[in-house]
Amino acid sequence: MTTLQLTHAPILNSSAQVLILPVNTASIFLDPVLMRTKTLYPDNYQRYHRACRDGSLEVGSCLLHKRVREQAGLSASHNGNQPIYVANLTVSDHPYHPARSQWLKTALIDLQQQLIPLIRYQGVRKVALLARPLIFDHSSTNIISKEESSTNSLPLDWQTFTLPLITQYLQHLPKLRTEVHVPRSVPIAS
Repeated sequence: MTTLQLTHAPILNSSAQVLILPVNTASIFLDPVLMRTKTLYPDNYQRYHRACRDGSLEVGSCLLHKRVREQAGLSASHNGNQPIYVANLTVSDHPYHPARSQWLKTALIDLQQQLIPLIRYQGVRKVALLARPLIFDHSSTNIISKEESSTNSLPLDWQTFTLPLITQYLQHLPKLRTEVHVPRSVPIAS
């Protein structure tokens, strides 16, 4: 059974073996942490961008990428603290569109199915999920039209939908520790 832990620690300092990044199908990043991953993990970004460009990455899927490990140079000393895999959790079709419950559910199911062999055969024991792109800032909302509310395009609430979905689909993975990195504005119960 998975141990799920909420944390305010920076995700890029995590020692997780799998880094889970919520992304969109437009290959545009607005979140500063996601923008930083473009330069930290260029092989992942190139594969993700190529999949977005050729239309093979669909909303509600997960693109798992095994990183190319650097063997020489200054980055070689940092290889021990960097993830082996990067999971691009496709939860939106555009950076300005919030994740929808069905997209998040199907992406988490896809992630779960891809993590099981890694846990069983590759010894993966720790994953880290960047939650900030999944948390909707209600203070910046405009009035939502009746059409948007009827098409299930409302942004997901963190406590009501997002956290329970993450818990539901990641809690049954065996021998796994999941760190969910949330912004400081989200309270963490002790």
